[in-house]
Amino acid sequence: MPAEWTNPLLELLPPLDRAAQVPLRSQLERALRERIQSGRLATGDVLPPSRQLAAALGISRGLVVDCYAQLAAEGYLSSHVGSGTRVAIDAAPPAIPEPGPAPPAGPRTEFRPGVPDLSSFPRRDWLWAQGEACRTSPKADLTYGDPRGSLVLRQVLASYLRRARGAAADPERMLICAGFAQGLGLILRALAATGVRRVAVEDPGPTYREIVGGRAHVEVIPVPVDEHGIDVTALAATGAAAVVVTPAHQAPTGVVMDSERRHALLAWARRNDAVVIEDDYDSEFRYDREPIGTLQGLAPDRVALLGSVSKSLAPALRLGWIACPPRLAGALASGKRHDDRGCPSLDQLALAALIDSGRFDRHLRRMRAVYAARRQTLVSSLRAQAPGIRIGGLAAGFHAVASLPEHAGEQAVIAAALARSIGLHGMSAYRFDGATCPGQLVLGFGNLSEGDIERGIGAIGDLLR
Repeated sequence: MPAEWTNPLLELLPPLDRAAQVPLRSQLERALRERIQSGRLATGDVLPPSRQLAAALGISRGLVVDCYAQLAAEGYLSSHVGSGTRVAIDAAPPAIPEPGPAPPAGPRTEFRPGVPDLSSFPRRDWLWAQGEACRTSPKADLTYGDPRGSLVLRQVLASYLRRARGAAADPERMLICAGFAQGLGLILRALAATGVRRVAVEDPGPTYREIVGGRAHVEVIPVPVDEHGIDVTALAATGAAAVVVTPAHQAPTGVVMDSERRHALLAWARRNDAVVIEDDYDSEFRYDREPIGTLQGLAPDRVALLGSVSKSLAPALRLGWIACPPRLAGALASGKRHDDRGCPSLDQLALAALIDSGRFDRHLRRMRAVYAARRQTLVSSLRAQAPGIRIGGLAAGFHAVASLPEHAGEQAVIAAALARSIGLHGMSAYRFDGATCPGQLVLGFGNLSEGDIERGIGAIGDLLR
């Protein structure tokens, strides 16, 4: 029930400070406003008549009248003849419910795939790069600009991709996007506008089916992956006009698409006037030799190359890129313009400074050594705890695939590990049919220390045996 003011406000309002430089009316307005915002005065509460409040506070009635009028104009109070002045509807915050029980704590050790070492983000270098961007960027760079992204970053990225990834990158046919998900969505919408209705994806494959099938409104066709990469014969039978692949380090099996399969895939694209969408997601981190070059470098007219800094730096930066086939460049720029007018300019310029200064390469070299040591720790721990287990997918990136013994059910192992506060992830989550046989674990080690890896595998060794 709304409160009626039957006594002076001395218990609710602080005394007014007549020695302060802030006018008395402003002090009263602020005090009432704060009490409405905090909920101490609730919706419908009746304030005292202006004469009564003025007498209680020792101020003029006109000052109170002006205060009430100001708060009414701001929407905090309402006044009607015969019902007095009240706290307006929706002016006070809703009551805060009592907090429920705390959610259960997550696993103590989480072998989550696809997460880089977030503690190793080069904060000092990024701060330097942001400072450089602010210091050197002309005022023209502070407007919306080209929806394709900063020309400076597109030039720097094109040079980097040609040097480090063997890509045929042209700044005029590059587009900066807000990470991989937006880039894939832009490509699929551009393809759908040309009549593409079927898009093939790898099976097992990355979990971006919602982007492919949901937001782009195209039919998703799974195509099996073997030890050489995607099965091009099976792909040809689907009738798809586009395919999404991870050739440098297949997600999640870790297979590297071999030369023969690469050429077969590109021949399929030419025969069918199709587009290959290349997800270059963690190609920087290869351990046994130099990183495998891109498909796009072999056929820039047929391949859209998608990359981002989510794995090399951090997902929070939300910066990625597309090296566009000429036929899609205009549609992608138009789609980006309608999506968000372009990515944040200063962040783009900071990334350009980071790469151009050599600090990005230095960070990659350091992280390659960090991940290589963690990879070796994972292999050694698995061999010590479960000597018979088969381990694959180790050529690059920061996850491995462990094949479980035939008698060990994938979901049973995951549930038993979780009971010991160890988070595991199964290959079934990446399969279209969700099949759990053969049982396999996808073990991410990017965001775990060597000690965490040893302790985590030690805690579940008997489950893997």
